[in-house]
Order: sequence, then C-alpha cells, then structure tokens
Amino acid sequence: MEGTRPILVEIQSLVSPSSLGMPRRTSIGVDSNRVSLLVAVLDRICGLHLSSHDIFLNAAGGIRVDEPAVDLGIVTAMASSFLDRPISPGTAVFGEVGLTGEVRGIAQMILRIREAARMGFTRCILPRVLSREIPEVPGMELCRVGNLGELLNICFE
Repeated sequence: MEGTRPILVEIQSLVSPSSLGMPRRTSIGVDSNRVSLLVAVLDRICGLHLSSHDIFLNAAGGIRVDEPAVDLGIVTAMASSFLDRPISPGTAVFGEVGLTGEVRGIAQMILRIREAARMGFTRCILPRVLSREIPEVPGMELCRVGNLGELLNICFE
C-alpha cells in the first residue's frame, strides 16, 4: 500500500543448487533479513530444503517493498522456483507469514482484491484470518489459506 492506494508488485525468484560452501542470497527491492527468515520457515515448516541453494529475489520494476503483506508472494515465488512449477497465471498473492508458518491477516484486503481484479487477475490467495467478512468480487476466485502447507497445496497441487 502506498497510502491508501494498493500497488501490485511482481516478485521474481531464482533458486538453484549452489556449488559454494556458503550459498548466495541476493534480494533486490525486498529486505534481505526478511527473505532469510522466510527461507528458514520454508525449510523448517514446509520441508523445502533451501539451505544448499543460491536464492535470488527481485521486486520487478525497481520498486522497494517494505510491508509484511509481500511475505506470501516471496514464499510463493521461492517455492515455485525450487519446485520448478509455475503458479497459475492470473493469480495474486498477499499476506504476512509468521515464524510457525501461519498466514496472518493484513490491512485493507478488500482494496487489494479489487485492485487485482481491476488489473485482470482472476484468482487471489489471501489470509484466512480477517477475510471471512470480505464479500465475493465478481470474476475473482478467493482462496483463503491459514498456513504455508495450505498455500503449497493450492499453488502446486
């Protein structure tokens, strides 16, 4: 969110086996400490062993993202690259991720969903917490998740 305006950001990730003793972690436009935390959660909670992989993460367009709502997008991008499986086109993802892999609610979800629908997205993966009162948006499939296991099942069935 930039004030009250939602801004959609494309998160790109490349995860590849490392030949180095200490794998590289490079992030552009996203806090590198946050990325490290999310890598640890994916490793510990989801069993995606990224510790021996180089990880490159980019917020496309040179934008800098500081809010926790991007966590779910980062996790999805890294899992997609690691598993070598794309997520469905037209999917928007947002939510905060906790240390135990739970997906936490975020502010102004309905504004984000409406902006995604306006931009042509047809599916939105969002936190289950705080989203029960959100009305259906025409042309948008809402997929509510409570933890990273549910996210991976929805994205990579």
